[in-house]
This record gives sequence, structure tokens and C-alpha cells, in this order.
Amino acid sequence: MKKLIALIGILSLGIQIGNAQDEDIFGIDSKAKSKTRKSQSNIGNVFRNAIGNFSFEVFTGGAFHTNKMVFTSLSPSLYPIEQFQNIEIPQQITAEDTLTFSGNNFAIPVNAAVKINLFNTLTLGAGYGREFGGMSSLRSGDLEFRFDRTNYTLDRAFGSIGLVLYDANKRAKFLRWRYRAFDSNNIMMQSEMNQRIRQIYPWRFMAESEFGNVYMRKNFDALVNTNNQSFFNLALRVEKEFSEYTKFFVKTGAEFRKYNYQTEIPEEFQTIGQNLFFAQVGLSISLPSTKRCKVPGCGVVMKHLHNGVEYRGSSIFQLQNRRVGQWY
Repeated sequence: MKKLIALIGILSLGIQIGNAQDEDIFGIDSKAKSKTRKSQSNIGNVFRNAIGNFSFEVFTGGAFHTNKMVFTSLSPSLYPIEQFQNIEIPQQITAEDTLTFSGNNFAIPVNAAVKINLFNTLTLGAGYGREFGGMSSLRSGDLEFRFDRTNYTLDRAFGSIGLVLYDANKRAKFLRWRYRAFDSNNIMMQSEMNQRIRQIYPWRFMAESEFGNVYMRKNFDALVNTNNQSFFNLALRVEKEFSEYTKFFVKTGAEFRKYNYQTEIPEEFQTIGQNLFFAQVGLSISLPSTKRCKVPGCGVVMKHLHNGVEYRGSSIFQLQNRRVGQWY
């Protein structure tokens, strides 16, 4: 009987210790739910989940641009075409001539944009930027088409769309596809697959396009018409994730736009096609959908729950659920 009483006492003590462990003096729930709330109120929860899809980014870099003009005119003498070399017999241009003028130079764009993430597959965005560039005279043989200035400044208002080509989610699907040949009872291979899927994969590859209008702030020539000058570009974007909310990215691509060099009397124009080949770097910061924990005495640095509401214990520049070797 004494042994039975002692056993019951030990079991009771164990249950009390277990209950004490489940209770958290800071209000931290020990079991996370699959769908956690971000706020106590329903409106706040919807708002928090919504803003988590928005991000802000700034990016800059360099661009090499080529310019081309196919020139034909009934009055070629109206245009600033000169010989750029001292030759004995100057070249004469007539109305029957068709000349191809070309040139190249460099530009520096600075841009800012806001993006919205749709189902981790598409991104839609809008932004504004400024570009500082040089504009050399265009040449064709011994002839030179000269502009008023050798540089320009323009603004870019643009929208953007991006398609995720490969990221951590697609990598997980790819790994499951690779291990499909192994039987589910093959513990070693299934363990290897799960271990590789759980690895942090910080890279994301995207195909991205921007489209919009340019507005000249400092024109390279007074006769260049800048009204409704549209552009579009295509780029490959590679992102490196530093945390759930902060990313560094690099993108390279090509941009296409046109300008019209227009005379008044007689009214005619020459089209200048400009192609830019750019490389840019930038920083993207997502709005945190989870509030920072301010519960007194709570020192949890990972994401955790208080009374069913999710909080984060680290800044947006750090991984929220760090692992061994990622704390410093």
C-alpha cells in the first residue's frame, strides 16, 4: 500500500510539473496553430495579412545605350548635319538619300517602386525614377548629326510585372519530383529528401518587365519631341534573401524607347530609336505582417504566440526563426 501511495504521489507530481511547463508566465502559447492570427480584432487581422504582401524597393546601376536614326528628308539642309572630318570634297545630301546615323553613350538610372506579391508567383508594381545620361552626336560615314547638348535628364513613370521562375517553393516541388522514384518506405532516401527541403534556400529568380512613359527634365535638343514617349524593358532578376522581409537583388536586361526629332517648317520628323542595356542592384523591404513583441519580460527572439496572436521577436533585417549558427 505504501508503494502504491508513493507511485500515485510521483505521478501526481509529474502531472503538476507537466501542467506547469505548459503554463507560460509570459502568456506564450506552446503550440502554434496552422493559421495564426496577426491581431486580436478581425479587422486588424485582415489588415495585417494584407500589408504583408507589399514591399518597397530602391535600385540603381548603369546602362549603355545605343541610338539609331534612319534619315530621309525632302529638306536635309534644315537639319544640323555637318562634316566631322576635314576632307577636301564634302559629302552632299539630297532628298533622294537615305542615311543611317548611329551613336552610343552611358546613363545612370535611380528608381523607387512599390510591389505587391500575388500568391508567390506574380508581382505587380509601380514606380518612379530619374535617369542621367549622355547623348553623343550621331554619325554616318563622314557626317555628324549634332544635338544642342551632350547630356540629358529624364524621369520615368512605370508599372511592372514579374513572374517567379524558381524559388524555395519551386525547389521543394522539384526535389519531391526528383525523389519520386524511391519508395515511401525507403527511410534513408525519404529522410535525405526532407532534409534537403528543410534547408534554407535564399535565392529567387524572376523574369520582370517594366513599361511606362519618359518625361524630359533636361532635353538634349530643343527639337526633340518628348510628349507621350513610351518605353518597355525586359530583365532577369536574381534575389538573395537576408531575412523574411529584406532582400538584395540584381537585375540585367534591355530597354527600348523612341524619340522624334521634329522640324517646324516644313513639318517633318526623324525617329531616334534608343536601346539601353542595363545592370542594376537594389534593396527590397517588405512590410511586416507580424507585429514586434512588446510583452514585458518576454525575451523570445523567434516568432511566437501570445494568447493566440503571432508576434516576432527580431527586427525585419534578421531571420525570424534562426537556426544553429545563425544567431550572430
